[in-house]
Amino acid sequence: MKGHDLVEKNIGLMTVLVVVAISFGGLVEIVPQFFLKETTTPIEGLKPLNALQLEGRDIYIREGCHTCHTQMIRPLRAEVERYGHYSVAGESVYEHPFLWGSKRTGPDLARVGGRYSDDWHKAHLYDPRVVVPDSIMPAYPQLFDNKLDGKHTADKMRALASVGVPYTEEDFAGAEKAVKGVTEIDALVAYLQNLGLLLKEKR
Repeated sequence: MKGHDLVEKNIGLMTVLVVVAISFGGLVEIVPQFFLKETTTPIEGLKPLNALQLEGRDIYIREGCHTCHTQMIRPLRAEVERYGHYSVAGESVYEHPFLWGSKRTGPDLARVGGRYSDDWHKAHLYDPRVVVPDSIMPAYPQLFDNKLDGKHTADKMRALASVGVPYTEEDFAGAEKAVKGVTEIDALVAYLQNLGLLLKEKR
């Protein structure tokens, strides 16, 4: 019996060999990325999210925004012309978890910061059809009533600091005060308005 016949007729052996092949290929592709300067060095001007933006990001994740909106512009002409400068790894050095994604039920938001006013974002989130008549996005009126208490904001910052995000003791000390009593909509808009500003191209 030839070697390939043995593998093809033994599902257990074939499964093991497929896993080994995929694992090896993945390691060859992924591991070097951890040591390349362009993937591990923050781009010029990059700063950690402040307390309010960090809470806004958590609301963004909690409400499932990342399941319909990517934050990853590929270096393709159609995407760059529509959204702006393609995404680079150095923008996401402080992102845990990454929110790149591949699902675009809605537009990519990697460069949405500064593109619309705060009032536009609030109107859009309160009732998307008011500003985009054909939108299928759900409304989020509850964000206008819910308020932050800031009890765990410093803890979130400390957790991120443990994986390399350069927060300081001053950041921890002022975190609760910075967000306490602020509505969730204001936090979410603060996060959205910060997205992609450092590599935003003039359009």
